[in-house]
Amino acid sequence: MTGHMARMFNDRSSLLAHLATRRSGKARDMIAPGPDAATLREIVALALRTPDHGKLAPWRIVTIADDQREAFANLLKTAWVAENPGAAGMDLSALDQFAHQAPTLLVLLSTPVAGSKIPVWEQQMSAGAVGMNLLHAAHAHGFVGSWLTGWAAFSPNVAKAFGAGEGDAIVGYFFFGTAARDLDERPRPEYDDVVRRWEI
Repeated sequence: MTGHMARMFNDRSSLLAHLATRRSGKARDMIAPGPDAATLREIVALALRTPDHGKLAPWRIVTIADDQREAFANLLKTAWVAENPGAAGMDLSALDQFAHQAPTLLVLLSTPVAGSKIPVWEQQMSAGAVGMNLLHAAHAHGFVGSWLTGWAAFSPNVAKAFGAGEGDAIVGYFFFGTAARDLDERPRPEYDDVVRRWEI
């Protein structure tokens, strides 16, 4: 095997190993370090290499810095109380915990281009592909990632605070860091349970 062929084989083996070993971690269990600014920029750049019919870039990413976590927690609590009458005075520590977990946090938004010939659904799927690429890119850089949604991703008040306009939506919150322990593998669907031959 020539040197070039050997490198191609090793590169392919490394890529297959990467795809076979990527798994999500729990954001609350992530510890430092997370990606530094330069590495995070590389992760995002890789994530943007995603299918994008019409070259619309129908997505946006918002970074939340360490010194902005308290403001993020306050945003969540204010929005929760506004959207849940009677919630004032309740224990909102879970929202604090959500806002402060993991060393690094990004918000991914779907921002479909209105009036485009590209269907909105395709534009939204493109945003989802960016999300998956964020997880793969973080894994390739040696970090663990978690893609979370829940109430905070569907709150119109929270979405507006991140610049969402009409038709836009939060795809999810992406937490990155270092795994505090080896990640557990979870059951995956069996091939024959989810794949079938088209019967004419």
